[in-house]
Amino acid sequence: MSDALRTALNQVRTREVERRDVLRMLGLGAAASAGLPTLTQYAYAQDTAPASSVIAGKSDDLIVHNDRTGVMETPLAMLREHRITPKDILYIRNNQIREPEGRSTDGASLVGWTIELMGSVAFPRIVDAATLQDLPQEEVTMVLQCSGNGRSFFARSVRTRGTQWAHGGMGQVTFRGPKLSSLLESYDPPVAPRDVANFVTAEGADQPPEGASRPDFEHSLPIEDVMDGAILAIEMNGEPLSGAHGGPVRLVVPGYYGTMNVKWLSRLRFETAESNNVNQIPRYRIPNDPIEPGTPIDYTHENSTPNWRQRIKSTIFAPLNEATVSAGTVEVTGVAWNDGVAPLTSVQVSTDDGATWHAAEFDAPTGAYGWHEFRATVDLPAGEHRIWSRAIDARGQAQPIDGSIRWNPSGYEWNGADYVDVVAS
Repeated sequence: MSDALRTALNQVRTREVERRDVLRMLGLGAAASAGLPTLTQYAYAQDTAPASSVIAGKSDDLIVHNDRTGVMETPLAMLREHRITPKDILYIRNNQIREPEGRSTDGASLVGWTIELMGSVAFPRIVDAATLQDLPQEEVTMVLQCSGNGRSFFARSVRTRGTQWAHGGMGQVTFRGPKLSSLLESYDPPVAPRDVANFVTAEGADQPPEGASRPDFEHSLPIEDVMDGAILAIEMNGEPLSGAHGGPVRLVVPGYYGTMNVKWLSRLRFETAESNNVNQIPRYRIPNDPIEPGTPIDYTHENSTPNWRQRIKSTIFAPLNEATVSAGTVEVTGVAWNDGVAPLTSVQVSTDDGATWHAAEFDAPTGAYGWHEFRATVDLPAGEHRIWSRAIDARGQAQPIDGSIRWNPSGYEWNGADYVDVVAS
């Protein structure tokens, strides 16, 4: 293997990225494919520390993108094995980490943890987190997804900066805890947001790496969505919320990208305007209008939108990319979801690059924010084939065939129609 090819493969850092995409990134012709190794599910060699040495309790089969704060991806072959993603294989994306809680999948203690409610509210409060257990509990099963999930696929046009996630920066989990609105109303007098409050800014009690100078991590969210659906999660998958996933308390807003579900929640500020924190702008933001791949943009609050609601998306679980299948009838399975605002109306597959689409069967998810499992059969004669999937919802939103139409410099919110390349023999 050439040094250039080895470098590109290390940069891509994924088991599932397509062989032809790697070639395209390198500008190599088809003749080069003879020397390109097959990227099978466990062929990837990591040059980072094992996952369990970064965060205790994590599976060493995770792809470790960053062993300093903990950025780990779930291989698709593992993700598809569970309807609810176990904590030991659930992806992790930490900008900063909370020490020592963030280094373990053990449940974090509520004792001594407080959350400040402040800003444009009547009667600000400091909440003893242990009291959250005494409030009515809400449970939501939802897709938790990094807004950079799928970023590596933008390289089909122009590579974007940041962790080159493939498919595995996501999982389906069940969070449990009281609604924020229930907490506010539990006080006498209640912690009532004032009319001027348009956003809720959530702060996490993470800590910058030693020697680094970084602002606190925080995000602003529209107050109507927070008041309507946000919960203060203290459990995940039936267990106390692990420190690795934001315990003891994490703000969870179903349908929103993972970054907006702020870990180690320590303060909620009710405010008139969005925060100017670097993690609200220019990070975690996409242009309002399409831009040509490779074009820079100076983000403003007016020309861009934060990574709030998840875009409609599907992912093929089987067959895996570059699999060899028996010629004839082949079953295609996967999952599809959106932000939970409108139901999915169709999941479709294609074997002729989108010239024709065929409806797949799909199951109802466990609630509006979970993923639908879909299945379809296709007839594949002997030879090479590309199988596509796309989802459509009741608002008419569909995955674009060319996901690069939403190209942005940081590679957020990839939702291009998914595909795998297989060989039928």
